[in-house]
Amino acid sequence: MRVLVAMSGGVDSSVAAALLVAGGHEVTGATLKLWGGPSDSGCCSVADVDDARRVAQQLGIAHHVFNLSEEFGRDVVAPYVAAHRAGMTPNPCIECNRTIKFDRLLARSRRLGFDRLATGHHAQVAAPGGRWQLRRGADRSKDQSYVLSMLGQDALGGVCFPVGHLQKSAVRTEAARLGLRTAAKPDSQDVCFIHGREGRAGFLAERLVLHPGTVVDEESGHPIGSVDAVELVTVGQRRGVAAAGERRYAVRVDVGSRTVTVASGARARVDEAVLAPASVTWVDGALADGSPCWAQVSAHGRPARCTVQVGPRRAVRCRFDEPQRPVAPGQTLAFYHAADPDAVAGAGVITGSRPAR
Repeated sequence: MRVLVAMSGGVDSSVAAALLVAGGHEVTGATLKLWGGPSDSGCCSVADVDDARRVAQQLGIAHHVFNLSEEFGRDVVAPYVAAHRAGMTPNPCIECNRTIKFDRLLARSRRLGFDRLATGHHAQVAAPGGRWQLRRGADRSKDQSYVLSMLGQDALGGVCFPVGHLQKSAVRTEAARLGLRTAAKPDSQDVCFIHGREGRAGFLAERLVLHPGTVVDEESGHPIGSVDAVELVTVGQRRGVAAAGERRYAVRVDVGSRTVTVASGARARVDEAVLAPASVTWVDGALADGSPCWAQVSAHGRPARCTVQVGPRRAVRCRFDEPQRPVAPGQTLAFYHAADPDAVAGAGVITGSRPAR
């Protein structure tokens, strides 16, 4: 089988390539040039490209660099900035998977005659009944099925995740056994196009005007504090929105009025999340209205029992069985099957929520 491996310069994609080579496949490595600005993490730095190239040399496989920086800037970075301008909390890693890795790169791999596109994601693909499933990775602490939850049948039929069945410790052990230069390389924790020195605030300050805002108590309606930039506040955030020792959460961010509304205790709970209809995707057909399932609203969040509510024009809501902490507009909500909590059912981007009654 001819396989194109997306090599980010990290240990997971390095071992993914190594396992495919060991399996007798015809393997080629590819690293994406995505960001022309300063970067010190993720797959966007010069060091990461060099690490990927050197690992490919160690494995004896060809390695290419594909420049998708224009597409990345338009489809990932620009929407990231626009979302913050609107007071939302985007997930650029999911958008990169949606528009770059598993759209343009997958399409390119097919045009070049490859049978599969492989990545180092900790997730699994299976087809027990002849239809593709996206399943959680074996290492639950590293599971990345959430950030891949928008993939459907066409994409899943053209990808593979060679390290998805392994614990992260086993990945590092295999990398060390092979003497790969990435064996002890730390995992990237930050948005790849944001440099550690400038941080999110510095990155956004160069691209939009940040406004100070007033913090208002939800129950009394009275101002209780301020924030330096309302565009940087996330619904559900605790730090920086209340006095020390007070357990309050941001429940609404209104950039227009430059106001952050906070609430405490049960008043900061929601029982329903609303998804943008155009963003909703299903792995293998839409769930029926009233279907029970599990919902996850962050990469390492705890799944919550819920019911899917499907309305006209693809309108989808998630009704939680028990009230949850505030969910941030702009974040992705991933559904997992009730009867098989390891299998992704679908996903959508949150546009709002309803306070618990």
